Amino acid sequence: MYSFWQRLTLSDLALDRVVDASYVHRWVGSLQSWRQQSWLMQWGDEIGAILTSLIFIVSPFEKSIPGLSTETVGLLMIAVAAFWILLTISDQRTGGVTPIHVSILVFWAVSAIATGLSPARAYAIGGLSKLSLYLLLFVMLARLCRSSRIRNWLIAIYLNIAFIVSGYGIHQSIYGAKQLGNWVDAESTLAKTTRVYSYLNNPNLLAGYLLPAIAFSIAAFFIWKGWIQKSLAVVMVVVDTACLVVTYCRGAWIGLVVGIIVAAGLVYYWLRPQLPKFWRSWGFPIALGSLITIGGLAILVIPSLHDRVLSIFSGSKDSSNNVRLEVWKAVNKMIHDRPIFGFGPGDRVFKKIYPIYQTSPRFGAIGAYSVFLETIVEIGYIGFACLLWLIAVTANCAIQGLMRLRQNKDPQAFWLMAAIVSIVAALAQGATDTVWYRPEIQTLWWLTVGIVASFYQPVVIPELQISQSTSDE
Repeated sequence: MYSFWQRLTLSDLALDRVVDASYVHRWVGSLQSWRQQSWLMQWGDEIGAILTSLIFIVSPFEKSIPGLSTETVGLLMIAVAAFWILLTISDQRTGGVTPIHVSILVFWAVSAIATGLSPARAYAIGGLSKLSLYLLLFVMLARLCRSSRIRNWLIAIYLNIAFIVSGYGIHQSIYGAKQLGNWVDAESTLAKTTRVYSYLNNPNLLAGYLLPAIAFSIAAFFIWKGWIQKSLAVVMVVVDTACLVVTYCRGAWIGLVVGIIVAAGLVYYWLRPQLPKFWRSWGFPIALGSLITIGGLAILVIPSLHDRVLSIFSGSKDSSNNVRLEVWKAVNKMIHDRPIFGFGPGDRVFKKIYPIYQTSPRFGAIGAYSVFLETIVEIGYIGFACLLWLIAVTANCAIQGLMRLRQNKDPQAFWLMAAIVSIVAALAQGATDTVWYRPEIQTLWWLTVGIVASFYQPVVIPELQISQSTSDE
């Protein structure tokens, strides 16, 4: 079983040797001499970090600041992709390819096949282009985050921007904000409740944006030095969490609960060797029980929280639930008609095809209200299997990295733990929502996956072992 898991997650594959032997690798370093003579390119990774930082600075404000738009983020991603290509072909080093890169390449290949077979091929090509930019952003982030200095910089940029975003969300909660959509059931007890949306103009999107911020703020407390920085991290945790709560996004609440459970388990794993015998046995159950008790009391004591949580289990009686149930019925019909490779990637394909299947004009949708169902609709069950494989490979790389960092007592492990928690929380929210596909969330998703990839250590195969196996053949 363990051997099967190793092969499934590519744990025992010497990827550097595979890459070195590939045709594409011949282009790596072809402009190396030019780079050595260029003063500016000596700071290549730093320039890449600045370009990438601009994406995280701009994306949450694209709907609120005149002159910014989704196209602005797209142009920045094109710039990052082009600069990554320039860095790669002028690189002086090899390596950096991880099992995550391989699984992502397969995912892209299946998406390309789905594009070619799509009944709305013109729209699918656009979706594939967007996906390609996100994946190129990942490879840049995975490269940059191998430097702990740049990793710290990128995370600090995101945390400070998220702090500004959540601060404005708290302001809306206190002083009120115009509701820009039908985000609360008009017949519920929460009809007059303000769901904050900050600069993102959507409470569910804001909640998904803040989930990683909470995890990384907690990690920052353990990594940042000095009490001023640590105090700032604590304030960030409190403000980000409070803002997420008043979005009243049930999917994000579920993601937060799942994330807290995973975070408690990871911190317990990190601290376990140093704990007394009693706490090694009972520390995790006590911590988890305390968190559940506090959360349960909050649900019982705060009426708005109580009503919103109960609405999760009210079925079609809640208008939001009813819309999702009706959309899922139509989505299941779409999957039934094209189960292998789907209709093609991208939201424009879904908008084109969905009206044919929707059960009523009242239940329009721009997505499947589930990342997993959306994946099957876009690139079929084969693509969905690739997504699950990507998640499994990422989880395995994260576990291996955490084991190594714990052995070395490296505090950078807290960034890795925060990335793991963010990935799990995003998937938990994505089970019933598709804000995952928006640039504000997608970029953060690939940041967290890139951080996991940055901690990967390649498999080393001794030359003697290779030569001996060759002679035996």
